[in-house]
Amino acid sequence: MSASNTKTSVAAISIFASGGMAAAKFVVGVAIGSLALISEALHSAIDLVATIITWAVVRVSDQPADAEHHYGHGKLESVSALGIIALLYVLAGGILVEAYSRLRDGSPPPSISAIPFVVLVVDIIVNLWRARALHRAARETKSQALAADALHFASDVMGSAAVIVGLILAGLGFWWGDAAAAIAVAVMIALLGLRMARETVETLLDRAPEGAQEKATAAIKAVSGVVGVDRLRVRMVGPTHFIDAIAKVPRTYPIDRVEEIKRKAQAAVTKALGDADLTFTAVPVARDNETVRERIMVIARNSGLAIHHVTVHDLGGKLIVGIDLEVDGEMDLAAAHTIAHNLEHAIREDFGEDVEVDTHIEPLQPELPWGTDAAPDRVETIKAALTRFAADGAIHDIHNVRVRDTDAGEIVNFHCRAAPSMSVIKVHDSVDEIERALRRAFPTIKRVISHAEPPRA
Repeated sequence: MSASNTKTSVAAISIFASGGMAAAKFVVGVAIGSLALISEALHSAIDLVATIITWAVVRVSDQPADAEHHYGHGKLESVSALGIIALLYVLAGGILVEAYSRLRDGSPPPSISAIPFVVLVVDIIVNLWRARALHRAARETKSQALAADALHFASDVMGSAAVIVGLILAGLGFWWGDAAAAIAVAVMIALLGLRMARETVETLLDRAPEGAQEKATAAIKAVSGVVGVDRLRVRMVGPTHFIDAIAKVPRTYPIDRVEEIKRKAQAAVTKALGDADLTFTAVPVARDNETVRERIMVIARNSGLAIHHVTVHDLGGKLIVGIDLEVDGEMDLAAAHTIAHNLEHAIREDFGEDVEVDTHIEPLQPELPWGTDAAPDRVETIKAALTRFAADGAIHDIHNVRVRDTDAGEIVNFHCRAAPSMSVIKVHDSVDEIERALRRAFPTIKRVISHAEPPRA
């Protein structure tokens, strides 16, 4: 059963229980002339009104957010709780006034018989059952309206017990026992209203639920990639925790990695708090362990530039940086040089004026160059050449050769094998030598893309 159906069904059952017990206590109270029993009956009548309101409210409060209520309708439960509190205080005041009047005038005690005690015992049993059911449903659904209703019925148990004591006192000859029990009922109603008022007002004032901030902060910090949490705020709207978090993430992370962190943070707070809606603001920060290459890549990315083959050398305390900068191949040299100059200036601002930066400008390759597969004999010719150039080196087993004709020239892809113990640097240098030899032998080749792999097992 869904949370909405649980709240509605529990509230509906409570309506019938409230109505039946209120009527029974009122009839018996009037019959024997007991102010305490009549007061408790009126208290149950208020509970009946509260339960009907609760039943109606939970049907509305569970509706999803709309164009006018961006946080849903959960606060309606708090507003309904305020109305119930007002009714409780009106009832408590009326009971106190009538009890004082009876004590002042010395009204006769009620007629004592077994009937009121039977009614009160049954009332206690029913109230214990429905208070427990409502409390369990309120805890599962985080419904403030159901929690308030559960408190009503728990207070009914104490009120019924006070009435029993008052009737016993009256039966023992203490004429004031019934009025004293009525006062006790009024005081319990007032204390209940005070507790409800405090919780309801705190919710309306967006007081953070106890422990929620700590749990949410710990959950977000535990997500891989989160450097820290700058600020986190929590508010409750009905059963939902709305969380506003500002978290630090490494500035070197790409956007898709940051989005993954956001998704994991939402899952983490949902696991920690249950129903949660997270607004996650990522603030990029520089980590202490950033490398020089990572810092340069961030500078270029922030400038919207494509760079690669970043080399960094430390020569006697002086930083030497080399960069390949890709720009539009149709751009004139003056404009390209200006872009390179601005990039170099940004790097010097970050590392200091004594850093030496050399930028190699090259044309940006088109994303989707037009092309067709080369003829089979052309592929065989190039494969034979690759095999010949690799014959005397560490690279062998040239295979999966593909040649494509494009507007920019021929593009060659091939796979090869090398010893599994060879370092990446040695493999790269060996393959690079083969690629240079191939381009010298075939000037029409624009680009060579190789894939080195270890021998088959």
